[in-house]
Amino acid sequence: MEHDIPRIDISALFGQDPAARSGVDAAILAAARSAGMLVITGLPAWAVLDPARRRMLLSLFSLPEADIRKLWRWNFDPARPNVYRGWFPLQNGLTTYKEGIDIGPDLAYGASVVDNRDPLREATPLPDEQSLPGWRDCASGYYLAMVRLSAALMQSVARGLGLPAHCFDAAFDGGVSTLRLLHYPVRPPESFEGVAATDAWTAHKGEPHYLLARAHVDTGFMTLLAQDGVEGLQAQHLDGTWIDVPPEEATLAVNFGKVLERWTAGAIRATVHRVLGSGRERCSIPFFYEARVDAVIAPLPLPGASAFAPFYFGDHLWETTTKFVEQRGIAHLRTPLGDPPAP
Repeated sequence: MEHDIPRIDISALFGQDPAARSGVDAAILAAARSAGMLVITGLPAWAVLDPARRRMLLSLFSLPEADIRKLWRWNFDPARPNVYRGWFPLQNGLTTYKEGIDIGPDLAYGASVVDNRDPLREATPLPDEQSLPGWRDCASGYYLAMVRLSAALMQSVARGLGLPAHCFDAAFDGGVSTLRLLHYPVRPPESFEGVAATDAWTAHKGEPHYLLARAHVDTGFMTLLAQDGVEGLQAQHLDGTWIDVPPEEATLAVNFGKVLERWTAGAIRATVHRVLGSGRERCSIPFFYEARVDAVIAPLPLPGASAFAPFYFGDHLWETTTKFVEQRGIAHLRTPLGDPPAP
């Protein structure tokens, strides 16, 4: 059976019509329970990643190699102090072939949010103004726009679930959200060496495709993804069908993560998704909306919700993300906060 990704005009979330806003809330919740991924349209002007803004953000990949090396993470350059934020280079012999950078909240909020005792709150190495004039202002503005948009979407989710609109807000005050810039070059033959064909390739509509990202779910709450016009992103429907997510201008693909699924007693579905290679270079800009390191995730007052042991979001984030290939070898570098105190 053919399926389409739900398209939802979210402009009413920023309007004055409660009935229209409620309609958007219901549509988002329905999409989160079924397809698990949606494409949002009707973005406020401040949240639109227009071509010029996208080119500016992605201009980072045009820096000379010597400048990019200054941004590398510790596990790729042991002389670097940063272990969680920063650049990961292309690597052969893996199921995916990508390079990029993970940028933290200090991009937008400055040194006041940095605590180098915790890698999740460390400073992000960034290009200097002379290397890329205007880049930092552009990236900071986009980061702040995604924080604002994500908060509005989480409030919509809360209302859709029958919870107070602002019940999630406090957890994200001082959060460690990540802006990631990704570049997937066309894969050269040597990048497949040592990778099992069943891990690197799949068939879709009778055609073979190499995988840019294997089927997975995100670990946290919500991801807002800006694409560059190159197809490849797919979400898996409940019936197992893979659905193409169109890469359209002035839209964002939205998917939900495992923590939000658990927090909402399964009312929000963590989205299984993957990215297929098309033989074309691809770039994408995901924004991972993430809570404070010490935010306690505990059962919500929802019908049918099962009890689970409360946990600190930062501990979950570290445990899960340090299993990714670009974060290999750093798991021992952070001390967990442990169990939250009993209420």
